[in-house]
Amino acid sequence: MSRWRWRSLILLVYVVIGIYIAWVYDYITPAILRDVAEALLAIFLWFLVLLGVDLHIGG
Repeated sequence: MSRWRWRSLILLVYVVIGIYIAWVYDYITPAILRDVAEALLAIFLWFLVLLGVDLHIGG
């Protein structure tokens, strides 16, 4: 494997471990994930928001 692949793999493992630790210590919760998902939907489907479509997840 080339050098950039190793760096990318190490970075990916670092981020995955960080996400796991944040989840275990309750820095990341299902409510936060839902809010982020709603925000991403609103960003990528902004034209639907302008048309009055409700993009809130779960009510």
